[in-house]
Amino acid sequence: MNSTLNVAVAGLGFMGATHLKAWKQVPSARLVAVMDMNESRLTGDLTSVGGNFGGSGEKLDFSSIRTYSTLAEALADPQIDAVDLCLPTNEHGKAAVAALRAGKHVLLEKPMGLSDAETSLILSEHSRSGRTLMVGQILRFSPAYSALADALPSAGTVRSAVFRRRCAAPTWSGWLTDPARSGGGIFDLLIHDVDYCISLWGMPESVRAVGHEDLGRGIDIVHAELQYPQVGPVIVTGGWHHPGTFPFSMEFTVVTDQASFEWTNGAPDLHAYGPGQDTTNRTLPFIDPFAAELAYFADCAVHGRQPERCPPQQSAQAVALMLRIIESRKRNGAVLPCKP
Repeated sequence: MNSTLNVAVAGLGFMGATHLKAWKQVPSARLVAVMDMNESRLTGDLTSVGGNFGGSGEKLDFSSIRTYSTLAEALADPQIDAVDLCLPTNEHGKAAVAALRAGKHVLLEKPMGLSDAETSLILSEHSRSGRTLMVGQILRFSPAYSALADALPSAGTVRSAVFRRRCAAPTWSGWLTDPARSGGGIFDLLIHDVDYCISLWGMPESVRAVGHEDLGRGIDIVHAELQYPQVGPVIVTGGWHHPGTFPFSMEFTVVTDQASFEWTNGAPDLHAYGPGQDTTNRTLPFIDPFAAELAYFADCAVHGRQPERCPPQQSAQAVALMLRIIESRKRNGAVLPCKP
């Protein structure tokens, strides 16, 4: 393969549109095709696309790239090296397996799948394929979360960690409100945070969770404690807070023996509060995390490497952990083991 990765984006909803913009910032990649079942979107008209952050959709020029209405057609294109799968979650397993079997490198938008069986199938196909597979766990490339990960090893034992993520129940895409297709609100939303916890500390020994689900009213919330033997408590909390105007937000507070770290989305600095009057503001780089994520994937694919920064085995663990959180919530806070 040459040094430029020929990419097709499959699925032109909110995340697909976000990735289209980000691919423009990756010099080692070239967008050569898009796929969507919606004929209007294949003309480049993405004005109907919306999401829980950022602006509305726009009109793009697809005149120089190929357009496909089915994934099978795109996978049959020999000029496509990699596919960026931004499809509804219930289509992830089938699509990823088909793409790997077609010899394509695969970037799969989170979550990897809806069940342990599905993620195991994807991992098995990946092990046979010889291709690069990465799941789009964006927090691993987000400046504040990267800065926290860099700071923690020298900050002593973690005594408390709270990660929170909230937004209005989605009105921009009907499939998200169907648990059979998305896994549900907290599954789709908070998998970011549980994946990040796995990246720092691995799988917890057990989990307990409480909350409330009333999808008819747009409510899907959870307070989950991830129980580690030498860390914590580690809390992941948030979810959907009614449809409408409730703003998207994400934040964390982590207390260690040597400092307390805090950040809220939009803040330009990671605050580290030390003993006494000591405070350090770590200025965060102004980068597009989606472009950083895609550039990392492209570099791995071009050079035939697997993504050590975002290994697919941990993406499968994130699915498993969210499923246990949901089960614990159903059982009113039952403590459930996470390791075999």
